[in-house]
Amino acid sequence: MHVIICGVGQVGYGIAKKLSAEEHDVTVIDTSPSLIENVCNNLDVRGITGHGAHPAILAAAGAADADMLVAVTYSDEINMIACQVAHSIFNIPTKIARIRAQAYLQPQYQSLFSHDHLPVDMVISPEIEIGQMVLKRVALQDANEVLSFANDNIVALGLQCLESCPVLSTPLRLLTELFPDLETTVVAIYRDEELFIANSNTELKTGDMVYLVTKREKISRVFGLFGHTEQKARRLIIAGGGHIGLYVAKMLEKSPERQKIYIIEPDKDRAEYVSEQLSKATVLQGSALDVAVLQEAKVEKADLIIGLTDQDQVNVLSAVLAKRLGCKANIALVNNTMYQEFNRALGVDVSINPRSITISRILQQMRRGRILAVHEMANAKAEIFEGEVLPASSLLGKSLKDLDLSKNLRIGAIYRDGEVIQPEGNTQIKLGDRVIIFALAQSVKEVEYLFRASLEYLKH
Repeated sequence: MHVIICGVGQVGYGIAKKLSAEEHDVTVIDTSPSLIENVCNNLDVRGITGHGAHPAILAAAGAADADMLVAVTYSDEINMIACQVAHSIFNIPTKIARIRAQAYLQPQYQSLFSHDHLPVDMVISPEIEIGQMVLKRVALQDANEVLSFANDNIVALGLQCLESCPVLSTPLRLLTELFPDLETTVVAIYRDEELFIANSNTELKTGDMVYLVTKREKISRVFGLFGHTEQKARRLIIAGGGHIGLYVAKMLEKSPERQKIYIIEPDKDRAEYVSEQLSKATVLQGSALDVAVLQEAKVEKADLIIGLTDQDQVNVLSAVLAKRLGCKANIALVNNTMYQEFNRALGVDVSINPRSITISRILQQMRRGRILAVHEMANAKAEIFEGEVLPASSLLGKSLKDLDLSKNLRIGAIYRDGEVIQPEGNTQIKLGDRVIIFALAQSVKEVEYLFRASLEYLKH
């Protein structure tokens, strides 16, 4: 697939890295020569310095035979115009634009991004998607990762296995016997800097990062089994009153949970604006790295601090500092993957990678076959898919024990007629089933093959 990426900031670079590693034909465009030089020196991509919305630049990038354009510059307007030019002049089949300004995304303006107006096939709104991920983490603080599938009936979690876990050193095949109502599948484990697919003989060890798939209503049971409790944050501090911080605060104010919310915002004008937009939260103007400001926010009584500024260092350090001052738990927004490798050692409970969220949305458009959802997991070492079984699928009509699946894949759950089915050896997959599959990065293409569509199906 030939993909043109306009804008090679952190998100654009991450997309280019992912796609080039999968041997797609990638061309990147940016007005910054230094950014183009950096991406071309480090990745197997072609780079062009110029304006991503200019027809001549897109032509030089090979737009005439491109399959997809991804516009993720810092300007919404440039992203939209790039998609329009890609459609009107070059007829590029798929156009994706990052749109950050919420003014464009109001319900009354939904027709704006139609093919009759601005032909954008997928609009990515990082602030909303990141905000929604933050809210999921607030609800499930102890989870390292939280993803939803099958109309929110199935949840994939990353949970650290604590010493109080009652099934340490127990083969996973015995979980069903010991806990018949658990209805949960452990799909993978990260141990000693290695991610591997779990099997029936795998035994859990203290400190393992366990990736599992379960029913929504079984989350409390799963948390308890792995030594965790579902904590409810009653007092929260949000570091950063930007778009994401304001969105999260607004959603928390609408929550039925009675929560006390403090927002710390360094810019005076922005702090005043945020204060006007909220009805219950207390807005403090100052730095989240200032002990006096944190104390004014009653940090010693706080259940959770969430670092949502646009600076990784501030998010990480404010999270660590708040915890040392008595805050029970923390979440930090972290773009730089280098930080994520040692966040827990520093004292960060949960880190959220905005770039990974955006990349996952784009991957959903790229994956072939009937892929309904796809997300990166385990710092991009794996992906988890929700796919619909079509007539051409090799999954159809076979018992799971008879499937010739790679050892790098594991089926986590099946969703059929509104019911969640825990996969077992004798389980047969039927037409129309929605199957959740966890795959190590090197086996992603095999998952696409499993959910491929026949030409006859596509004609209908």
